[in-house]
Amino acid sequence: MRRAGVFVLLGTLAHGSLAASKSLPRGVGPEFSAFYESKATFKCIGNPSIALKSSQINDNSCDCPDGSDEPGTAACAHLDPLSPEQPLLGSPTGTTNTTRALPGFWCANDGHIGSYIPFMYVDDGVCDYELCCDGSDESAHAGGVVCENRCGSIGKEWRRLEEERRQSVERSVKRRQTLVKEARELRRKVEVKITSLKGELESLEAKKEELEKKFEEVQRSERGKVVKGEGRGGKLGVLAGLAKTRVSELRDTLDKVLDQRDDLQDRVEQLEGILTKFREDYNPNFNDEGVKAAVKSWEDYAASATGDKKSELADADIMEVLKEDGESSGINWAEFEEEGASDAAVVYHLEAYLPGFVRDYIHTKINVLRVWLIENGVLADNPDSDGESRLVIAAREALETAKNDISSKTTALEEQKGDLQKDYGPDDIFRAFKGKCVSTDVGEYEYELCWVDKTTQKSKKGHGNTNMGNFVRIDRELADEEERADGKGLGKGQRIVLRYDNGQGCWNGPSRRTHVWLACAETDEVWRVSESEKCVYKMEVGTPAACEAVQEPGVRAKDEL
Repeated sequence: MRRAGVFVLLGTLAHGSLAASKSLPRGVGPEFSAFYESKATFKCIGNPSIALKSSQINDNSCDCPDGSDEPGTAACAHLDPLSPEQPLLGSPTGTTNTTRALPGFWCANDGHIGSYIPFMYVDDGVCDYELCCDGSDESAHAGGVVCENRCGSIGKEWRRLEEERRQSVERSVKRRQTLVKEARELRRKVEVKITSLKGELESLEAKKEELEKKFEEVQRSERGKVVKGEGRGGKLGVLAGLAKTRVSELRDTLDKVLDQRDDLQDRVEQLEGILTKFREDYNPNFNDEGVKAAVKSWEDYAASATGDKKSELADADIMEVLKEDGESSGINWAEFEEEGASDAAVVYHLEAYLPGFVRDYIHTKINVLRVWLIENGVLADNPDSDGESRLVIAAREALETAKNDISSKTTALEEQKGDLQKDYGPDDIFRAFKGKCVSTDVGEYEYELCWVDKTTQKSKKGHGNTNMGNFVRIDRELADEEERADGKGLGKGQRIVLRYDNGQGCWNGPSRRTHVWLACAETDEVWRVSESEKCVYKMEVGTPAACEAVQEPGVRAKDEL
């Protein structure tokens, strides 16, 4: 069966003109019937100055320069605006390269849809049922091929397929409506998120201002506290540090003296033991004046030492003095170093029992006094971090936390605003496709389309994945393709095209990019993937999102001659 483009009229137009077509010459379409109604003469449609006898119509002789006298034969098939130029006297161009007045041979196709077929197919001995199902293009002369009328069965099958197509389109449109609702809800959530983030930022800005004030107040308040460290701060702080250092030095010296005393006492005991043994072993009959004098001196020393008491109480007192300072012994330095124990601590406690306006007044005056005392060196001003109190540190951390929250919320707000301004196609429909992917197997590869994200080529042999492009924008482009029998084709008309650029670079070539052409379908499905040029891919995809521009069922546009 030959394949060729044909003009198609609506079935209703063909059926409504059936009675008129029976009285018209063979091959005349309903819209040209007025030119052939006269029984006497016929004027060429494109050249009305040329008049012919009615018997010259369809006489298998091309008498009109535009071929209008042969609507039902192939006598004027050689006329074509694209044909090689051949001399033809009387034609507008003087050659066969001219436009015919008629689009082709009209097949009424009763029971189906009337259509025009090329004149070259008329009486060529082939039954072109796909184009002329009633067989009227043949058997017009003796000995010609007789083609049966198959329009009943062909029309029935076509109407069945058309009904399936219509129902499929209805389901696709409903699916698209659902997707549009999802996209609108997602957009509404983004708008709500933006409103929420704006409110949070306003609250955080107010909180930050409040924390900045509190931080400044705490810093100012803490400036008046006496320095805890040794040798730092105002006069009172310096005095406290010196006293603590001096007491520590005296305690260490006393401890060393006690150690020396114990060593000397041990030596004295050793000497006393030696002398006691010497006295006991001494021979009084030995006439040595020096020895006698030594023994006499030892006896006098021993007699005087018997009355001396070693007071254990004295040692206990010394040990008490040597104890570390703390709450239970010595000086409790923590009382001088306790955080929060500022020069105005007592007054602060007193403020809690005063009316608000009185408390604020006293607090202000105390701060003024504290600053004056600091400036005059009476109180400490310790700006370094080592001397910061927990209050100052906590206030600073709270302020930094608020600033970090503002920064993160601001970033999130900008991202949401950018997403809201992003082009997601007609009715924002591709917003409903975010995070979704669809794929197909083609030979040794699997091709994956991730909506408004990227396209990927995946090797089935474990050679990794190749980025074929990242989503950049949505375009519209005119498709001009033959309609496919399975309906999985782009057809003709404006189509949505998703552009994916800046993919992985080809070896010794440019970066990959993919043009994703969309056509109407019930479900998301990748139909075909081709490489139109090096590293440039064309992906044909069916999706309900592309059903906006689809034609209504029953109106099927086919190629022209």
